[in-house]
Amino acid sequence: MGRREDNIREAQKLMDKPLFIRNMGTAAHIDHGKTTFSDNLIAGAGMISEELAGKQLLLDYDEQEQARGITINAANASMVHDYNGQKYLINLIDTPGHVDFGGDVTRAMRAVDGVVILSCAVEGVMPQTETVIRQALKEKVRPVLFINKVDRLINELKVTPEEMQKRFVKIIKHVNDLITKFCPEEFKSKWFVSPDNGTVAFGSAYHNWAISVPYMKKAGITFKDIYERLNAQDQKRLAKESPLHKVILDMIITHLPSPVEAQKYRIPHIWHGDLESDIAKAMETANPNAIPTLMVTKILIDPHAGEIAVGRLFSGTIERGQELFTIGIPGSNRAQAVSVSVGAERIPVDRLVAGNIVNVSGLRNAIAGATVSGDPDLEPFEKITHVSEPVVTVAIEAKHMKDLPKLVEVLRTVAKADPSLRVEINQETGEHLLSGMGELHLEITEYRIVNEQGVEIKTSAPIVVYREAVMKASEREFEGKSPNKHNRFYFKVEPLPVAIVNAIRSGEIHTDERIKDPKAMAKQLEALGMDKEDAKSIYWIRNGNIFTNLTKGIQYLHETRELLVDAFKEAMDKGPRAWEPVNGVLVKLMDAKLHEDSIHRGPGQVIPAARSGIYGAMVEAGTTLLEPKQKVFVNVPSELMGPVSRELNSRRCTIEDMPMEGDQVTVVSKAPVAELFGFASAIRSATQGRALWTTEFMGFEPLPRELLDNVTKDIRTRKGLKPEPPTADYYSA
Repeated sequence: MGRREDNIREAQKLMDKPLFIRNMGTAAHIDHGKTTFSDNLIAGAGMISEELAGKQLLLDYDEQEQARGITINAANASMVHDYNGQKYLINLIDTPGHVDFGGDVTRAMRAVDGVVILSCAVEGVMPQTETVIRQALKEKVRPVLFINKVDRLINELKVTPEEMQKRFVKIIKHVNDLITKFCPEEFKSKWFVSPDNGTVAFGSAYHNWAISVPYMKKAGITFKDIYERLNAQDQKRLAKESPLHKVILDMIITHLPSPVEAQKYRIPHIWHGDLESDIAKAMETANPNAIPTLMVTKILIDPHAGEIAVGRLFSGTIERGQELFTIGIPGSNRAQAVSVSVGAERIPVDRLVAGNIVNVSGLRNAIAGATVSGDPDLEPFEKITHVSEPVVTVAIEAKHMKDLPKLVEVLRTVAKADPSLRVEINQETGEHLLSGMGELHLEITEYRIVNEQGVEIKTSAPIVVYREAVMKASEREFEGKSPNKHNRFYFKVEPLPVAIVNAIRSGEIHTDERIKDPKAMAKQLEALGMDKEDAKSIYWIRNGNIFTNLTKGIQYLHETRELLVDAFKEAMDKGPRAWEPVNGVLVKLMDAKLHEDSIHRGPGQVIPAARSGIYGAMVEAGTTLLEPKQKVFVNVPSELMGPVSRELNSRRCTIEDMPMEGDQVTVVSKAPVAELFGFASAIRSATQGRALWTTEFMGFEPLPRELLDNVTKDIRTRKGLKPEPPTADYYSA
């Protein structure tokens, strides 16, 4: 116990020295060993006993994580490591690998400066590995590589030393190809991983050993020695000669940047305020004496301490009792307690300076993705954009009426803690709708509502969230009239170019905020295929849809701008076909006639008129539904390819590729999310449990024409609407 307490004392001393801090995460495909790896680093640093490392799974402290054997929450831990006589503080975030919890990975990447990518030596670089590398590089987070489970190559595959090296070369090349593809231009040549410079290590997290070329030279161990130890099943000796924590933490300190170095290039990337201002310079240098700026990446719900905001402090110092503002939300909160994390345990400290990953309780206004500062007028950090979207929904009701107020509060808290969830109330049916990334994501959330929050609930079978779109440009201007008939708006709609929809989805084009530089935005949209006139006159961008004003010299129009934007938002959140969100539509305001007296053009007149005009134009252009698709990768022995293909074909899947390696085949297919319910148990029984499978979200595609009417009727009936969608005449009345 003494060593652990010494370690905590050392950590507290180093928290004031950003040059000696490393903020890093782990990222990998599911089951490639991240949590076991993290455990052994923490044990090596003396925070848990070495006997339990890799078995205790300290960072999988959630009950569901332990029951299912997977990581669900990104978990933090701080540890101290001595490198060449200098002590360093390492703040580690262990992230989930399952695709349903990819939102946690995206948010964790905002808090760290470096990441250890893990790849299984047998399975190689898998689809989710590609996704997490892309997420890290998008945030300018520097990667290093650990090839895990090397012992399996010898124990299971009986490879020769030459074959083993060939496998390593293939994995390293694949990772470097991804770095070439996704890395910011300025780091392309600098961030390649290579065994020669020590940015690649090999080993077995479970057996607690690792090796890198610099460590081999230092310790006098050769590749031949490692192969012989593995062949002789002598991994305990390897763990003594070349302990995982020593090799990996040395690599992290040598190759991953300190906050002082990283914030120079990360701040201009994630903060779009005035880069010549004092606060910009303070963030770029991690100045502890400046105004505090905190990016919240996670909200923890503690039954005793309440909501705890976890995030990266980029400038200033946070201490107990300090007044802090959540940007964009009125009022202030006081920091009630400040702490650092080791798994489920939080160690209280008096204060923390820039460059640290901090926990602050008392920030009731904060949500994941929020900017918290001592200055209420600070420009917020760039919004975090997620790779996936919530595409599966369940309806939730309280079993007992007395629990209804509590359920509302619990759903609010759950959505706050996990921004990848979406909660809404269906006004027609009174149901609470909970949307998540997939079946497992919703299952875990339901478990938490019942077992952790104590609210008994009834849930519907999961349903898919579709998107609405238009099939072609509308031919004429559609008139929307206000209820008092004194205001008229004329709209046209057309599909947006795919390149623009993709740029909005990837976060290159920001949505739901005022356009700060209309000229730069116009240039960007023109380059992506938008007409010059349309690009010059943008009012608002929301969820993959754009609203432009092409009118000329309309009196009083500027006074109704906010109301028109509100009408556009309402129309894009619930389309005319089935009240599903709209995607990929360009809405053009062509003309308007407004009453000269402002009393006759208030919200009750303008919003319904504009909304009807947009809906009518969409219906005339022809609406359709887009269904969410996922890429499904199924890895099986080649003799089971037939049953897998049959199972996929029965679910409207398109098989795209079947690469083989040895006697294993990976069936790559594109599948509608609606057809994947129950896929886990079906594929298990079709392959006697011998299939490994994973999915990756790949956007929305038009629903086949023959299914459109039936699916539309089902959705409308479920929402309490008339089964048939309205015609254009309905909106011109």
